[in-house]
Amino acid sequence: MSPDFLGQPRARVPVVVVTGIDDAAISAAMISLQFGAPEAVAVRHRIDAERAVLVRTVSDLGGVVEHEEIPLEHVCVPCAIREDIVPALQRLAAQGRWRSMIAGLPVSAEATQVCRSLGWNPSNAPQPSVAGVVAALDGARIADDLLGDELLDERGLALSREDRRGVAEVACSLVEYADAVALTAAAADAEWSLLRTLVRPGAAVLADTSLLDAEALIGAVRSPADVESWVAPSRAGDLAPVAQGGAWRLDLRSDRPLHPLRFRDELAVIGAGPRRSRGCFWLPSRPDHLCVWDGAGGQVSIGIAPRGPAVQRMQSRIVVIGLDDDSAERAAISAAFERSLVTEAELAAKGWRWAEGWDGFEPWLGPIAGVA
Repeated sequence: MSPDFLGQPRARVPVVVVTGIDDAAISAAMISLQFGAPEAVAVRHRIDAERAVLVRTVSDLGGVVEHEEIPLEHVCVPCAIREDIVPALQRLAAQGRWRSMIAGLPVSAEATQVCRSLGWNPSNAPQPSVAGVVAALDGARIADDLLGDELLDERGLALSREDRRGVAEVACSLVEYADAVALTAAAADAEWSLLRTLVRPGAAVLADTSLLDAEALIGAVRSPADVESWVAPSRAGDLAPVAQGGAWRLDLRSDRPLHPLRFRDELAVIGAGPRRSRGCFWLPSRPDHLCVWDGAGGQVSIGIAPRGPAVQRMQSRIVVIGLDDDSAERAAISAAFERSLVTEAELAAKGWRWAEGWDGFEPWLGPIAGVA
């Protein structure tokens, strides 16, 4: 129970959110959870991109409760979450018919927006509250899904012609945000090591969706602060040891900024290949903005971190994770990062803030003068 805006307690209905990039894996996880929580309602959303509709199916162990198609003005995950997914969960929780809820998101949809949106309805009715997030994956293709270079549209999963997201980009973010990762089949030792290295410390990794403990997930007290800290670009502190079995990790970090021109020349070395890399960096040409690095499967996105409490201080830190055993390439990545750092001599000559009108990062970050 927690107080509403009038100071009165509001009942909370725990929700387990299921994400994934494979429809069958999401369904398998939801079935396991539903049988483990017989008093739960399952809410499954799917996006039919060709027809521009969101399909919602609500069921419990008694059968289908609702089945509806909702036209979407824009075929995108944020629109689906805003227009129906969050409102549907709030509406069903308010009915008071079920003790818990299992929410299966559309393929490739991240739980982040759902978790951040739920609980803001100033109503006295029971409210949905996220108790846990599950990432359901096809156990037969872990390495391809997390480190491969396929795009969603190459698998027929893109939501529009403009959807150029990579499979690995999406899958890695789902795994890193989850409280539990459940596979449809046991993974190889190296892939298991990769998963254990990617997940947040304390998150469960399960060899089969049937091993999901519905009662434990429903009864859990999720710490949004811990989750947000783990997925934030500016992670602080040391990382847990790399899981044994084949995965490796480089923790490239420095309090110094990166030289914009040298760093631009090294982008391909640091971000290429079957690896997961994420973190942050800063440029002396943009000293008031922490920049975000988000890479997977050889594709890298670069942007500016939103202002807020997650940005504690300026730092350059990119964590790179892979499975390949080429030590020379790992050494090359580390050397490229070191070459990119502004030297002590450059700092002595030019300081920490450079008055530059151009730095080569305009294609990603926009004009220097126009950065908000």
